Amino acid sequence: MTVINKDLCTGCGICQKYCTVDAIHFVSDEKKCTIDQNRCTECYVCLRQKVCPKGAISPIELDNFYQQFQHVISDPVETHGVTGVSGRGTEEVKTNDVSGRVIKGEVGVAIDMGRPGMGVFLRDAEKVAMAVAAAGAELAPQEHTPLAALMPDLKTGKLEEECLNYHLLSVIVEAKCKEQDLKQVLQALQKVEKEIDTVFSLGLIIRTDEDGQAPALNCLEELGIPYPYRGKVNVGLGKPLSLD
Repeated sequence: MTVINKDLCTGCGICQKYCTVDAIHFVSDEKKCTIDQNRCTECYVCLRQKVCPKGAISPIELDNFYQQFQHVISDPVETHGVTGVSGRGTEEVKTNDVSGRVIKGEVGVAIDMGRPGMGVFLRDAEKVAMAVAAAGAELAPQEHTPLAALMPDLKTGKLEEECLNYHLLSVIVEAKCKEQDLKQVLQALQKVEKEIDTVFSLGLIIRTDEDGQAPALNCLEELGIPYPYRGKVNVGLGKPLSLD
């Protein structure tokens, strides 16, 4: 937990400019700054950059698993203990040529929720995870994505009740589905996007056919989703662990 020592704070407001989610407020009656603990994501930007000229900002020991999770996922320089990956603890499927997480006939789904300036509460991540799971997507396990550690049952996507009000800078809901199920998964996302108080971007991971085409994306026009004009291409130079 990050706090401001009121005895040291002069109320200069410099720290407010650096907060990624506007969690630092100036209290006019006290002429001091304070951190809204419900909105703070524990990204530690203010601490790492030493933005306070008086050194008034300091961390308090994170005393439960959810606070530790919040900090590790929100702080881009932290490395997740299970996945061994820094920056939200996941590579998504950027290394699919060696991991084989998405095989032919499947579509990987990466829903990148929250962003600097807004963040994401885990209660909204739960809504999205549950929506895609109910639509037939298979949520990624804990060895691939940190969010799974908060899901007692990957089949439902429901998170542990105690974590829902924690605010993160961003988090990725990862899943995959059969190509024939992509349309209903996208329809579920179109519905749930109206029920959450944040933003998300959607990444689709597809193995193209021999002609370099991805027929599974033909449903995009029908759903009113613009066809992607940019992306990352993995040309398969790595040694594959899966030939499927």
